[in-house]
Order: sequence, then structure tokens, then C-alpha cells
Amino acid sequence: MVLLTAPLWLRCRVTDRYFRVQEVLKHARHFRGRKNRCYRLAVRAVVRAFVKCTRARGLKKRLLRTLWINRVTAASQEHGLQYPAFISNLVKCQVELNRKVLSELAIYEPKTFKSLAALAKRRQQEGFAAALGDGKEPEGIFSRVVQYH
Repeated sequence: MVLLTAPLWLRCRVTDRYFRVQEVLKHARHFRGRKNRCYRLAVRAVVRAFVKCTRARGLKKRLLRTLWINRVTAASQEHGLQYPAFISNLVKCQVELNRKVLSELAIYEPKTFKSLAALAKRRQQEGFAAALGDGKEPEGIFSRVVQYH
């Protein structure tokens, strides 16, 4: 067997315990105190950090969805619609935009969001046929209704 690199040569000469310890200490390098040097303390700290990291990924999703809903609520209230009515009327008009895209539209494309709000308001007042079927969409809206048979 030919070992061309020093790490491969070292790997066959040193026990596996060394590499397991180094893997844990690699993740603990930025910790304060003895947790970044002592293996026994580092294992506990690294496991705890990984658990918190896993939990934080779920929290991040929840917080971002709350942020998007707050932004869409504020933008829809500027146009005279409550958030639940705005969302439900967009769904009834077959507008399939999620909350993230709606919040970005509210920030970066206010005219587009205004036209969506006008569509939702018209759907709320007149119903589905008047909102899309007559061909007189609110100004700035281009729609294509999909007929389900």
C-alpha cells in the first residue's frame, strides 16, 4: 500500500481516538474557557450547541413566517383590507403567491401589490365572476384564469 500524503501516512500510524477527539475539538475551537481545550468539557458543549442549532432552524422558519405576515398585514391595511380577507380573496381569485413573495412585493413592488389589493377588494365586493371573468381587471393587472372542469 502506497501512502502519498502525510495525513494518510499519519492516519495509519495513529489510533482512531486521536481523530475522534480532534473532530470534537474542531467544533469547539471558538468556545470560551476550558471547553475549547478539554475533550470531556468540549463534548458536552458541542452536543449542546448542535441541539440548540437544530432547534433554532425551526424557530427561524416560524419567525420569518411571522415577519412576512406582519409585513403583508401592514401593506394590506394601507389599501383598506384586513389580512385574512386579503389572503382569502387572493386564494379565491386563484392567485397562488406565498407570504414571502407577497411581503417582497409589498416592499419592492408597491404598484404590483396595490393591483393585487385592488383585485382582492373587488373580489370581496362583487364575487369571482366580476373579479376575473368579465375581462375588466383593475388597472395594471394581467390575468389568465384557469378553468377547472
